[in-house]
Amino acid sequence: MAKSDDLAQIIDGCKAGSAEDFSQLVDIYTSRVHGYFYRLTGNSELSEELLSELFFKLVGKIGSYKGGSFDSWLFKIATNIFHDYLRSKQRRKKLLEVKKRQLESKITEAKRSESARIDKLQIQIGKLNDDTRELIMLRFYSQLSLKEVAKIRREPIGTTLSKLHRGLKRLRELMG
Repeated sequence: MAKSDDLAQIIDGCKAGSAEDFSQLVDIYTSRVHGYFYRLTGNSELSEELLSELFFKLVGKIGSYKGGSFDSWLFKIATNIFHDYLRSKQRRKKLLEVKKRQLESKITEAKRSESARIDKLQIQIGKLNDDTRELIMLRFYSQLSLKEVAKIRREPIGTTLSKLHRGLKRLRELMG
């Protein structure tokens, strides 16, 4: 910790643009301010970022220091930087929540839309004759090959294919 006369001289040097004096000021306060930020955040990396921001701002603001307790003045700036960080964090959190709700809404809409299409498909399949409905169910819902479907139905594969084609054409018409 520097004596008040030494500190005043260092501050005057910083105001005059002395890189050496600014380096001394950083050396004097780094540990204390880092500890302050660390106790607030519990995160060493974040504390380093806030500390860097403080010293960056200090370069521009040192000329506005008019005397009094430099510690109080410096820690007021540090506190403001921390509050800015919290506000920024809140804004990001709110933005993420809005984006999350929008995405959830789109997913829900898509599910509803998909559900409505499935419901419509189910209704339209119900309008097909029993033979065509069975053929479509075996091929697409049971995921059997045309050869397997033809074997189950005991008919030539060409007949199965022709019936399936006509059934799908009719289903497309019904789906509109």
